[in-house]
Amino acid sequence: MNDFLLVFRRDYKTKEVQPSPEELQAHLSRWREWFDDLKARDVLARPLQPWEGAGKVVKHDKTVTDGPYAEIKESIGGFIVIRAESYDEAAKIAGEAPILELGGTVEIRMAVG
Repeated sequence: MNDFLLVFRRDYKTKEVQPSPEELQAHLSRWREWFDDLKARDVLARPLQPWEGAGKVVKHDKTVTDGPYAEIKESIGGFIVIRAESYDEAAKIAGEAPILELGGTVEIRMAVG
């Protein structure tokens, strides 16, 4: 088994694509159900890690700016680490992620070494 990082991104800024409070509660319930399912299948290596919307960016010249960049609508909402045999299996698991219901994306990376 390999460890795969699943990074969840979506547009958190555009008002027209944000869920209503009721939709958000239902959506969060689907996340809990999905995590419970991943735990039951023993593929969840590390639980969801949410992040603040604010942050900092350190550039090559060592300047530090506020980030993420304001012009980028899609930002990271969190990540998990799963166990899977291959990228194909990891992609199948990522394809079940509730973030996709809100037009989000899941980036997949395999740990090396």
